[in-house]
Amino acid sequence: MILDAHVHFWDPSARRHAWLDAQPVLNRRFGPEDYDAGHHDVAGVLFVQADCRDEEALGEARWVADLARGDPRLRGIVAYAPVHLGAAVGEQLAALKEVAGVVGVRRLLQDEPESALLDPALAEGIRMLAAHRLTFDLCIRHRQIPAARRLVAACPDVTFVLDHLGKPPVAAGALDPWRDDLARLARHQNVVCKLSGLATEAAPGWRAVDVRPFLRQALELFAPQRCMIGSDWPVSTLATTVEAWFDAVADDLSPGERDAVLHETARSVYGLT
Repeated sequence: MILDAHVHFWDPSARRHAWLDAQPVLNRRFGPEDYDAGHHDVAGVLFVQADCRDEEALGEARWVADLARGDPRLRGIVAYAPVHLGAAVGEQLAALKEVAGVVGVRRLLQDEPESALLDPALAEGIRMLAAHRLTFDLCIRHRQIPAARRLVAACPDVTFVLDHLGKPPVAAGALDPWRDDLARLARHQNVVCKLSGLATEAAPGWRAVDVRPFLRQALELFAPQRCMIGSDWPVSTLATTVEAWFDAVADDLSPGERDAVLHETARSVYGLT
């Protein structure tokens, strides 16, 4: 049984996703009806915000909540909130808590300069999540991990979920310095890691052997109890299928690791039923 901890849905006819302009193959509606995990038994999925315009983000969360009423697989929502605004994010957080199924927040940081990650206002906004019992999905690139570690240290009461292992340089096969930086981040017990997103970081025609060293490093540093599987669908369709990605992750897990990685960590961290 799998709980897919990283899935996106979007409808470009309803909301503007500027980043889709550069990905025409993805520039159409993707909904729960399109999700296919092949032979894998997926008991639930977690929606993660899909980077529409800021002013449309609350509507995105409400749209997904409506989708969940028609599809019991949709177990939770990680919505957008402008945490970079500091204390001013409080009103938006209160509005999100009125949306059924919201369990966490993500504000993309992967293209921000180091100064943005170290801005005291960002840490102030993220710290406000603790009072609402919301997690923060940390979507960064590998070069940003040192700055992210300082952000995590400034928010000890918030659970951070590192998306896509911090996007390591899989295509180059370079474990370092990503490995050392990840080890330092993993020392913070309020950080967990998603085993997701590596197929689009790998070279075309990637094989499981290409991603296995990165997956194994994450499992060793965080332990299975702090790792969760995610497909990053449908972004991942640029490089793989849900079935093939789950094969790559699950086939490398020992019997003692499977329950935690495939469903228990996500259920616990996000408070899913």
